Amino acid sequence: MTYSIVGYDPEAKEWGIAVQSKFIGVGAVVPFAKAGVGAVATQSYANTSYGPQALQLMEEGKTAEEALELITKDDPERHLRQVGLLDAMGNPATFTGEGCYDWAGGITGPNFAAQGNILVGENTVHAMGEIFTSTEGPLAHRLLTALDAGQSAGGDSRGMQSAALLVVKEQGGYGGFNDWYIDVRVDDHPDPIKELIRIYKLHRLYFAESETGRVVLIEGEVAEELERELFRLGYRDKKKSLQQSLKDYLHTENFEMREQEENMIDLDVLDFMKNQRE
Repeated sequence: MTYSIVGYDPEAKEWGIAVQSKFIGVGAVVPFAKAGVGAVATQSYANTSYGPQALQLMEEGKTAEEALELITKDDPERHLRQVGLLDAMGNPATFTGEGCYDWAGGITGPNFAAQGNILVGENTVHAMGEIFTSTEGPLAHRLLTALDAGQSAGGDSRGMQSAALLVVKEQGGYGGFNDWYIDVRVDDHPDPIKELIRIYKLHRLYFAESETGRVVLIEGEVAEELERELFRLGYRDKKKSLQQSLKDYLHTENFEMREQEENMIDLDVLDFMKNQRE
């Protein structure tokens, strides 16, 4: 009742999983990953021990194929399981038990494994693989684009309910204290993939570094727009400078990562303000 894609970016050294299911809170069940080790998606009457077990085996030096064989061989219900994984080098493996409900299956390719069960048809996994391979950009973007393509190609035959994205990289977590680079979920929604993409874009706005070309001086029309939006949102205090009012907004709204030098602003923040409700 799920389809997923596990991917690896060898340049950025990122491992990740994107998944959608007619199942509540799929992000709490399917994805497992560890930076420098690999990533796992376990589904279809999921055996959630597969995630930690496979990661431990790959951390010990086993390939994805070797880890897959070891975690499934003694499972008495392996015929009901489906799992996709990548090791530290991006080597893929996928498994679909013969008892998984049709359509069920998976494919692998360079740095990815795509799989699904109770699908409209095999086009879903092929679309995910094709789009992941041909899409450029950050791993998270490629995974989400592939997941969306899988839905467009048919998706889960029972419909949609939840979706999740997990990407890990060394010291990629908040403050650099762990490797959980991106961990966003939609637990229950009529269009969970589109909602997940929206939340991912918000995640980038809050946590990604500003693009150089989007950082400009606060002058002219930019200053006028900033003044107007800060006033509309209740942050413009005439007893303070425009810069201090902007700082108050940034710190209250958790945009510390987008704070710039004196008299500068990230236009992505200004654009967000224009669309923000009072």
